[in-house]
Amino acid sequence: MMRWAAFLILTALPAAAQEFTTLKGHGGPVMGIAVSPQGQVATASFDNSAALWTGNSPKWLEAHGAAVTALGFTPAGLITGGDDFAVYLWRAEGPELLGRHKGKVTSVAVSPDGAFAATGSWDGSVRLWPLAGGRPLELSSPGAGVNDLAYGGGALFAATTDGELLRYDPVHPQEPPLPLVKHGFGINQVEAGKGWLAYGAVDGGTRVIDMDSGAQIADFSLDRRPVLSLTHHTETGQLAVGDGHGYIMVLDTAEWQIARDFQATRQGPVWALAFSEDGLMIWAGGLDDVAYGWPIALLDSFDPAMDADRSFLRNSKTMPNGERQFMRKCSICHGLTDAPSRKAGPSLHGVFGRRAGTLPGYRYSPALDGSKIVWNDNTIDALFAEGPDHYIPGSKMPMQVIASSADRADLIEFLKRATEGGSQ
Repeated sequence: MMRWAAFLILTALPAAAQEFTTLKGHGGPVMGIAVSPQGQVATASFDNSAALWTGNSPKWLEAHGAAVTALGFTPAGLITGGDDFAVYLWRAEGPELLGRHKGKVTSVAVSPDGAFAATGSWDGSVRLWPLAGGRPLELSSPGAGVNDLAYGGGALFAATTDGELLRYDPVHPQEPPLPLVKHGFGINQVEAGKGWLAYGAVDGGTRVIDMDSGAQIADFSLDRRPVLSLTHHTETGQLAVGDGHGYIMVLDTAEWQIARDFQATRQGPVWALAFSEDGLMIWAGGLDDVAYGWPIALLDSFDPAMDADRSFLRNSKTMPNGERQFMRKCSICHGLTDAPSRKAGPSLHGVFGRRAGTLPGYRYSPALDGSKIVWNDNTIDALFAEGPDHYIPGSKMPMQVIASSADRADLIEFLKRATEGGSQ
C-alpha cells in the first residue's frame, strides 16, 4: 500500500453523514476536484489557487500565476497544473516547481505505483515527472493538444483535441502511441477501468471501449454537449459523467446501464467531478465559487443547486448594457467592493484614478508591477479596444476585446457608478 504524504490531513469527510455539502471560499469557478485515498478533498479554481479541505475549512495553495485547471494526489504530495503552463508538487514544506509546459496544463494522472505523475498540455506534449526527483521525460508527440490522461491496464491513455484516443506503453514511453479511437470531434475526458476505457467528447458522445482492441462496449451518448468531466470509483463500479447542460449521469459499470441522471445546475457546465473515497458521495464543480457534494443515494431528491447565485446567468435583457458588459467580460475575475476577495483579479473598487499594479495585497504580474498606467476613461477604453494582451503584453488578464465603442462607453459609465470610492 502506498505511503501518502504527511501533509495530507486525515479527516472524516462530511460524506460520512450523507448530507448535501458545500465547500465555500474560492474566488472563481471550480475547475478541478480530486479526493485522496484518505478522503481529503482538493479543489482547483479559476482564482489561481488550489485548496486542501479539512471538513469545510480550506488550506490555500498559492503559487500559480493563472487559473489552476488540473490536480491529483500522489504519495509525495498534491500535483497541480494551470493556465500559466506550470506544474507544482505541494510538499509539507511548500510548493516545488517541477517545470513548465509551453501551453495550458489540462490534465494530471498518477501512475499506479505512485512513482510518476503524467501531465498533458494543449501544447501537444505529455510529460512524466519522477516523484522521487530527476528530470521529466517527454513522451512521443500525440500530434495534437492533450485534453486528458488516464492510467489503466499497464498503459497511459491520452485524449486529444483532434479526437484521438491514444495508448502509450510505459515500458517504451518514447515510442509513438497506438491510436485506439478516431472520434469525429475532440475528446475531452478519458477514464480507465478493468479492461475498458470510457471517453467523453465535444459532441456529447460518451462511449466505452475495450482497452486493448478499441472495440465499442457501450454508448451512452445523449443530446447534451459537450462532455466535460468523468470520474470512476473502482470499488463501487460507478462512472459519473458531467456535461455542458449541467447534468451528472451515473453509470453502473457492472451492467453498463444508467443508474442515475441528475440535473446539478440550473444552467451551465459541470467542469469537475470526483467520488468520495467510499463512493457514497459525488463532488462537483462549475461556474460557482463553490464545490458541491451530493450523497449518491439521495441524488434524485435534490433540486439543482449549482449556478443559483451567478448574476451573469440572469437574463441579459434585464440588465443595462454597461452591467451586461461587466458581467460578460469582467465579473468572473473582478469584484466591485472593497471587501476581501479571492477572485483571480484585483477589486475594481476605487479603480478610477488608481495607478495600475498598486492595489495592496494583490499579487500582480511583472507586466503591471510598477506600471505607469493610471486607470481612467481613456485607459480603460484602450484596454478593451486593443485587448489586454496588446495593451499590456504579459498581463495575466485574459485576451478579450469589446469591439463596439458604444459598449465600451456603457461599461465605463457602469464602472464609474459601481466602483465609487476614490483613488488609492
